[in-house]
Amino acid sequence: MATASINETHASERHADISTRPPRIIGRTQGRRHGPITRLMSPGDLGELLKPFVFLDLFEMDEISFPGIGLHPHSGIATVTYLFEGSVRYEDSNGTRGILREGGVEWFKAAHGAWHGGGPGDTGHTRGFQLWLALPPDEELGPVENIYLSPDGVARDGPARILIGHHGEATSSLKAPGSLNYLAVRLRAGESWRYQPDINHTVCWLALSAGQLLVPDTVEAGELAIFELSNNPINIYAKADADFVLGSAAAHSHDLVLGQYSVHTSAATLRAGERRIDEIQQRLQNEGRL
Repeated sequence: MATASINETHASERHADISTRPPRIIGRTQGRRHGPITRLMSPGDLGELLKPFVFLDLFEMDEISFPGIGLHPHSGIATVTYLFEGSVRYEDSNGTRGILREGGVEWFKAAHGAWHGGGPGDTGHTRGFQLWLALPPDEELGPVENIYLSPDGVARDGPARILIGHHGEATSSLKAPGSLNYLAVRLRAGESWRYQPDINHTVCWLALSAGQLLVPDTVEAGELAIFELSNNPINIYAKADADFVLGSAAAHSHDLVLGQYSVHTSAATLRAGERRIDEIQQRLQNEGRL
C-alpha cells in the first residue's frame, strides 16, 4: 500500500490558531505492507512531522507468516510494543527472555545501545503495534531500560490503557522521555470517548487496528490519521468495535540523524551509539548468541 501524501494546504493549517474547535485530520496513510507488518510511519517520512513519534508498525501475524526476528540492535530510541490480541516472545541482550501477552507492554529504551528480538508467542494469531520514540539529547546515550509489563501492570482510565504518560486519573509506571502520552483504547460499537491533550501537546495522531471510528471524519482499520496542531479535545465515536492507539506530545525540536537501526539528534551521538552496538555484538558473538 502506498503512503498517502499530506495535503500541503492542510499541513500549513497545523500552524494556525484554531481557537476551541476540535482538531481536524490533515493527513492519513495506510502505510506500506510487508507481509504481516504494515509500516505506518518511518523516521524519513511522517516521523519527521510527528516526532518524537518516529516509527510505527501495525502487525498481525502467526508463526507461518512471521516466524520471528533474531537479536538486532537499536540506539537513541525507545520502542514500545503493545498487543491487542495474542502473545509474542521477547529476548534482549541483557539475557532476559519471556512471553508478552495481550494487554501487556514491552518498553525497550535502547538509549546508548542494546539488542533485542522476538516473534510469535504461544497463542497462534497476534495483533498489535510497535512504536519508536526519539529520545532527547540528555537521554539518547543514557542507560538502557528493559521493562516488560503484564496486563495487570498497565494503568487504565475507562477504555484507555495508559502505555506512556497519563490520562484522567491514571499514570503509566513507565517514565516518558519528555512530555508525551501514548494510549491504547478499545471501544465497542456505539461508544464514545473524549481525549484531552496536555496543554503543550500540539502533535497528535491515532492509528486504528480494527473497526471504524468517527473523529468526526471516518477513520478505517489500518489507517494512521494525523491531526492539525492543537491541544483541543478530540471526540471519538466507534461505528464498529474498535482497537486503536493514540499519541500526543510536545514537539521534538531536535534533528533526526538516522542509522540503520538508530535515531539520534546528531552525527556525534549516532557514532557513539553505533560504537556501543558493535561492542555488544562482539560480546553476543563470543557467547554464541549471534
